Amino acid sequence: MEAYKEWVWRNREYVHSLGSLANGLTWLLPEKFTTSEIGPEAVTAFLGIFTTINEHIIETVPTTRAHTGPSGTDSSSSLSYPLLISILKDLETVVEVAAEHFYGADRKWNFIIATEAFKALVRLALFRNTGYKMLLHGGETPNNDDDDKLPNQSELQNRAGHLDRNRFSGNQNLYNPWNMEGRAMSALSSFGQNARTTSPTSGWSPRIQHSNQQGVIEPPAVIKEKRKTLSELLSEKGVKGALFVMGEVLFITRPLIYVLFIRRYGVRSWIPWAISLSVDILGMGILSNLKLWGEKSKQIHFSQPEKDELRRRKLLWALYLMRDPFFTKYTRQKLESSQKKVEPVPLIGFFTEKVVDLLVGAQSRYTYISGS
Repeated sequence: MEAYKEWVWRNREYVHSLGSLANGLTWLLPEKFTTSEIGPEAVTAFLGIFTTINEHIIETVPTTRAHTGPSGTDSSSSLSYPLLISILKDLETVVEVAAEHFYGADRKWNFIIATEAFKALVRLALFRNTGYKMLLHGGETPNNDDDDKLPNQSELQNRAGHLDRNRFSGNQNLYNPWNMEGRAMSALSSFGQNARTTSPTSGWSPRIQHSNQQGVIEPPAVIKEKRKTLSELLSEKGVKGALFVMGEVLFITRPLIYVLFIRRYGVRSWIPWAISLSVDILGMGILSNLKLWGEKSKQIHFSQPEKDELRRRKLLWALYLMRDPFFTKYTRQKLESSQKKVEPVPLIGFFTEKVVDLLVGAQSRYTYISGS
């Protein structure tokens, strides 16, 4: 397994391109959107899981230091929460197609509910274990906002080494006691040297082994962060903290709520569609307007990735145009009328027809338009 990880890392650009190409070609598989063909979806799921695992290896190996977030799970561990969520998303379409094939269109929703419930539980566990940080891309991307605020290890070493060279070359200004940057970097350099001689039980590794032949850096001991508990969050942020947790829980549980109402009222009913949209609007309204609630001294500041995540969630609202009954009553009619208008135009008419067929086929599968 280690040899395979090293091979993936060495050929990461090739592996990434090959995975993207393979996943793109799966949309051209024959009988892609029939209810009786499980094979194409199984192939798609297998390639998706294979690509997901390779991407996980590329992102975690090699590393200059093993970092354990508040979840207490090493980023290089064999099965992390983000990896598990990605695998579940790759499998959910196969579950839907197989359930519809063997049990019918109505009973398939029982299996979809089970899948969404499991995903919701995993995401809630991830939300708790990360110290109640916002989930990025549904939990598939780790939220390491604290790491973004700190300089990386190599940068600190390079800057400290540069200062050491300047010191021995006669440039004493950098370590002038009145020079704040010089004093700070001197302290960092001394701290780094002392940390390397500390015993392993202190959380630092006594050495880092470099292998120039293999290009792999052996990670030192794991650095474990203390995760924030719910009571600590509520004590620190007050009402804003409670509302933030409520907004995230609504986002996490919205797909499960949606399929439960579909199971109760049917996919053609407006009730599941309207309730799902209401939950989305309520959750986004809470997260977007936290500054209007509670004390101003207890503001919750979003990092740039978290701001991007809020924008991404708003874009997901476009999927409501693809969900029944809105799609059947409005979107499909607009697509077909547009197709008829450009049908006489060479080439454009052909590609428009293919795009419309692709959208109609994708709309027939819950997992393609679930946004979960």
